[in-house]
Amino acid sequence: MARDEQLKQNWELVVTKLSEQFGEGENLDLDAIIYLIGVQELGQLHRKFKKDAKLDLMHIAICRLLAPYGYYEFDFVDEEGWPHYKTKEELPHLKAGEQSVLMKEAIVNYFLQTEFIP
Repeated sequence: MARDEQLKQNWELVVTKLSEQFGEGENLDLDAIIYLIGVQELGQLHRKFKKDAKLDLMHIAICRLLAPYGYYEFDFVDEEGWPHYKTKEELPHLKAGEQSVLMKEAIVNYFLQTEFIP
């Protein structure tokens, strides 16, 4: 099976499983999934977050997702339990579609590593 087709199938599986669990009947979009990964990485699952904290959670998720690609490296966890990353390499300038494919691939890899999907 072609790599693109495998990514598409795995992405649809991730969206379906997460939407069933968290989507209240609606399919989650890319941003919602990134947010959920941020909450997972923070480990404070039952907490309500304000808008600024939600953006920070998405940043945590993006750093975690792109660390295996060499763009970020885990640095430390602060006294409030928030993980911090440092930039290892600047992200390349990508078109919106290319950014979306990179993030979907990183998300699929994340959920393969955590065995959320087979």
